[in-house]
Amino acid sequence: MKAYVAVALCLALSACATSGRLTSEQKLSLYRAHAAPPQQDMPLYGGINGWTELGDSALAVWTRPSEAYLLELTGPCQGLDYALEIALTSRTGRVSSRFDKVLVRDPTSGPMNMPCFIRSIQKLDIKALRASEQEMRQAKLQERE
Repeated sequence: MKAYVAVALCLALSACATSGRLTSEQKLSLYRAHAAPPQQDMPLYGGINGWTELGDSALAVWTRPSEAYLLELTGPCQGLDYALEIALTSRTGRVSSRFDKVLVRDPTSGPMNMPCFIRSIQKLDIKALRASEQEMRQAKLQERE
């Protein structure tokens, strides 16, 4: 697993250094490198603390400032890349893979929420993810010098 993380980090670093910014696909690879094995569900403590789109079929959702999950969807989720807000369905304070959905509010069509089924849920190692992102920023600064 550590070898996979190292390879993913090297690929992301080289891409960042050449283009200056990570694509959604590169960010998804970085988040996958810092994700635990899939789990059946995750807690939802009353609301979403934040979220990051990772392409049209994945996103990271923060349930607390230091707790986040990688959600991979069953297919492309229309509007995820430009959505202003999302919501998650849940049952008794838990979001379950294969049963619950990400609801994307499409700003172009009014209050309509487009449902996107969650295929898998993986807890993210936030400390390691932030450390990798910091390394990437440092590499970018060094590349500029």
